[in-house]
Amino acid sequence: MRMIWFLVFGIFCGSNLPAMGNSSMGVVDSSKLQIIGKDTFYVSQITPVYIYTPHVFTEEEKREYQKYLRLVHNVKRAYPYAKIAAQVYRQVDDSVKKIPTKKLREEYVAKVEAELKQRYEAELRKLTITQGRILIKLFYRETGNTTFDAVKEFRGSFEAFFWQTLARVFGSNLKTRYDPEGEDKDIEEIVRMIEAGAL
Repeated sequence: MRMIWFLVFGIFCGSNLPAMGNSSMGVVDSSKLQIIGKDTFYVSQITPVYIYTPHVFTEEEKREYQKYLRLVHNVKRAYPYAKIAAQVYRQVDDSVKKIPTKKLREEYVAKVEAELKQRYEAELRKLTITQGRILIKLFYRETGNTTFDAVKEFRGSFEAFFWQTLARVFGSNLKTRYDPEGEDKDIEEIVRMIEAGAL
């Protein structure tokens, strides 16, 4: 029985294990070994795999199919910008915490904002209103903060209120949260497929 387990273990995990004995590859990382009774197991993390039921649309559901394809397109357009925005948000947040005076913090935020406008403004203006709404949700997904909170944190309450009012005129809301289990379930599925390289 132990021989069968060893063979199965060797087939599935053998490529991750250095050769035993006098190996030029080094020593087995003991933090990845787990001893249960008299047996020793090699433990390794694998990337999670998400399995979704395929979207099947009947002939009568052509409109739903077109709507889903449009959602896929919109998420694929907005998601890269959400990743960039989250990365910049974290960098600015970390940097601002280290700056001693309010005036220097404001100057730093203004400088970063100017650089971002120069780099991304033309591209972001090409996004549709729907893609902008998805971007707001994906920003929350990536950071855990609403875009309203981010603007308020770095630019102040007045600017956050101004941009929220402007967003509301166009039917958007900077205070929108992301609900991967409910309303945004399809968006979450699409994002995970993008991350896995399936889209």
